[in-house]
Amino acid sequence: MDLVLVIRGIFSAVEWLIFARIILSFLTMFTRIDPYNPIVKFVHDATEPLMGPFRRLIPPLGGMDFSPIILFMVLNLLEKVLIDIVLGF
Repeated sequence: MDLVLVIRGIFSAVEWLIFARIILSFLTMFTRIDPYNPIVKFVHDATEPLMGPFRRLIPPLGGMDFSPIILFMVLNLLEKVLIDIVLGF
């Protein structure tokens, strides 16, 4: 059970980082937040290895980037599969 909590914690942290990236990308576009701010840069650098491949598969359409949505779905599925494996189906 402890391993399940670790898996959930890791996936939850990654999902929060992706959510923060979505919010920060809107804020940098529509306000004067510096994209080179250390926090913004950290969130971007931490999530880009995950989002980059999905962005190459599904490029932004009309300014909308759908890669976070696809990534959320894949992470959710992967989390469930890993937990099922740990619990023995």
